[in-house]
Amino acid sequence: MKYRSVFDIIGPVMIGPSSSHTAGAARIGRMARRLFGRVPHKAQIEFCGSFAKTYQGHGTDVAIVGGLMGFDTHDPRIKDALKISEDIGLAVSITTVDSPEEHPNTAWIRLEDEAGAMRVKGISVGGGKIAMLEADEFQMNLSGDAWTAFVFHKDQFGLIASVASVLADRRINIARMEMSRKAKGQEALLIIETDEEISAFAGSQIAGIADVAHVRILPPL
Repeated sequence: MKYRSVFDIIGPVMIGPSSSHTAGAARIGRMARRLFGRVPHKAQIEFCGSFAKTYQGHGTDVAIVGGLMGFDTHDPRIKDALKISEDIGLAVSITTVDSPEEHPNTAWIRLEDEAGAMRVKGISVGGGKIAMLEADEFQMNLSGDAWTAFVFHKDQFGLIASVASVLADRRINIARMEMSRKAKGQEALLIIETDEEISAFAGSQIAGIADVAHVRILPPL
């Protein structure tokens, strides 16, 4: 693994006890909330592997629920997240599953409100770092460490070039790009991580491209 700073080695500022089981879980929850795009009314959390065995002792449950409510890794409210979720009407259920094929620190989260639902998969890879691997059957490998554009679109020739052109015109450098589609010519998701901030204006330009359904711009976690 390549470390970009000393903070990648010593870990994040956080409520303990574990960078992978607590800070990482909080970041998974926050990223799931961002992908959902709004305040969920229900959250069904499924822990696998090490998460499933130690989530209560390591505070993985309160961390991930805190993240779903937008709490950062160092937020003291994390320790009371389950109680706070009850107070605000967020219905939380937690189950565990024995899935040897999954990463040891895996969480599946299904978020729901009256407008719809989304199921996401996240893993904690150590030192508070995470990877979001799936959202509504779209495959991804998302860290949340950079400005990110999510472009939901119809799989169509030339669309990626059109999106890249908008960013180039705004002098926004692409750091990483990945595309996932459900089938040729059907629903697809283009994910672009950039070195610079993606402005709302750039997002609106991308949204105006033919065959783009909608765009979501997220800042770094």
